[in-house]
Amino acid sequence: MTLPLPHPALAAADPELAALVGAEELLQAETLRLIPSENYVSRAVLEASGTVLQNKYSEGYAGRRYYEGQQNIDQIERLAVDRAKAVFGVEHANVQPYSGSPANLAVYLAFAEPGDTVMGMALPMGGHLTHGWGVSATGKWFRGVQYGVRQDTGLIDFDQVRELALAERPKIIFCGGTALPRTIDFAAFAEIARESGAVLVADIAHIAGLIAGGAHPSPVPHADVISTTTHKTLRGPRGAMLMSREEHAKAIDKAVFPGLQGGPHNQTTAGIAVALHEAAQPAFAEYARSVVANARALADELLARGFDLVSGGTDNHLILMDLTPKEVPGKVAAKALDRAGIVVNYNTVPYDPRKPFDPSGIRIGTPSLTSRGIGTEHMAAVADWIDRGVRAAGAGDEQALTAIRAEVAELMAAYPAPGLSG
Repeated sequence: MTLPLPHPALAAADPELAALVGAEELLQAETLRLIPSENYVSRAVLEASGTVLQNKYSEGYAGRRYYEGQQNIDQIERLAVDRAKAVFGVEHANVQPYSGSPANLAVYLAFAEPGDTVMGMALPMGGHLTHGWGVSATGKWFRGVQYGVRQDTGLIDFDQVRELALAERPKIIFCGGTALPRTIDFAAFAEIARESGAVLVADIAHIAGLIAGGAHPSPVPHADVISTTTHKTLRGPRGAMLMSREEHAKAIDKAVFPGLQGGPHNQTTAGIAVALHEAAQPAFAEYARSVVANARALADELLARGFDLVSGGTDNHLILMDLTPKEVPGKVAAKALDRAGIVVNYNTVPYDPRKPFDPSGIRIGTPSLTSRGIGTEHMAAVADWIDRGVRAAGAGDEQALTAIRAEVAELMAAYPAPGLSG
């Protein structure tokens, strides 16, 4: 493993920062990264994101800029847009949003007025801050109403969602979230949106790569608008896209620019274009299927070791675990696993009696390990490390955590990470 990678200009100009970048490269190479919103981008995406495109300012859209010298920038943006439309089968795509939250804010600007009612999954149930949750600007500027999951199954009760939508008549309904381990029924949400007169927005930030690879049903036939980040399972740079039917194209574009932001980050647009090109290849479909296969295998192994999984398992890349039966708080477990070389995040679980900054659960996922080529045959070992790590956390056994870290590093050395090995 030839790490850290060479950064001669950075090392010469700012050795302190270069050392920190090198340390992060080594950390990502040696640890088992199980945060479901993280991944490894390819060297090609890294290179595209660090080009001279950083030097160019490009307010407006391709062919309609407020700055000259856009001959190449326009082609790059059109390439990203065309690839997004082809990969996801959509009529319109905007690749300019800086990240997922600004993309969702653009949706509000396009379809609602301050004070309007909007509807989304409650944050503690697995939703996202920008789906109208109270501490977010979307919950302060709009009247947010939230649905959740059943306490007995961990699944969305669509009868309750329909009842809430018909009673509240929201302008926008969001489906999707940050801690949903099951397949999203876009058709059911679309039927409720039609009946209640709402615009349906599918936030597929977590599952975009699975949809692109055919491992999760697509919202395209059902949703008016699709919002997504371009990292996570899509394996692109930190950016976002909004996709829609053609009838909503002008409203979406106007909301992004000039509504919310100025010039796009052209280097990110280039990275998105590369990631979408990679997502169109047959190997990416195999990757998406492997992400799901790994997650299901890991869930089965964890269940066999007595872990309580929200909804009883997973259909996608994500597993949400309630550690209450293990008598170890989520934050304690997450920090101990980090010392063991296993990177997760502590997370609330539905109906969690504990506070959000000290919750009962942890959230894990398989995108990163799958990108390294690690397969279902390794999921028993991963589950065993998690089991031993949680037990060590409860017992305060640092020696056990150190032993796990050595075992993790050995497996990581055998499966170098994309973009880091060279």
